[in-house]
Amino acid sequence: MLFALIAVDRKNSLQLRMATRETHFAWARETGKVVLGGPFLDGEGNMAGSLILFEADNPEAAQRWAEQDPYRTTGVFEGVEIKPWKPTYNPRNFAF
Repeated sequence: MLFALIAVDRKNSLQLRMATRETHFAWARETGKVVLGGPFLDGEGNMAGSLILFEADNPEAAQRWAEQDPYRTTGVFEGVEIKPWKPTYNPRNFAF
């Protein structure tokens, strides 16, 4: 199954995000679950949250996976929402 993780960063957490970024990427590579991801941007173009599409067997496994994200464990994320997601329109032929 595919899931969407939608996260909003805590206020004034950009420095923590940047300090945690390589650990976050290494963890994502190690788990092999991420299909596509990237940051939301604020009005000034700074990273202020995340959208991550990832694979998990079920909602419980998705929640467990998301709880281990270094951005979450270090306190970068203020809030996280996880929703099952199904690709239905893919005009650029992303490989899911």
